[in-house]
Amino acid sequence: MAAILEQAQQRTLDEPVEVRFTPQGRPLAVRWRGQLWPVVAEPVHEVQRPDGTDPLDADAVHDGAVVEIECWRLQVQASSTSPLHTLSVRRQPGRNGWLLGDVSGD
Repeated sequence: MAAILEQAQQRTLDEPVEVRFTPQGRPLAVRWRGQLWPVVAEPVHEVQRPDGTDPLDADAVHDGAVVEIECWRLQVQASSTSPLHTLSVRRQPGRNGWLLGDVSGD
C-alpha cells in the first residue's frame, strides 16, 4: 500500500476511482486500485470552472459553454492504524465516473 502512495505522489494521476456516497450526497469511501479507502474526516466540496490551461479542460467545454467540474478533497485511512492521506477527486461533465487527481500523506 505504501508503494502505491509513493508511486502516486511521483506523477500526475487522473486515474479512475469509484466514490461511494451517502443518500445525502456525502462521500463515504473511495475505491482505488482494488483498495477501499474510508473517508474519516469532513470532506471538502468545491466546484471549479476550468481556465483552459489543463489539457483535460477540453472536455469541460460543451456546445461552446464552459461547464463546472465537481471536486472533493477527502481525508481517508485504509485502517485505524494506518496514516491519514488526502485524496483529490473530480468529476467532469461528459465523463462517466470520478478521477483521482492527487494523493498526499499527512
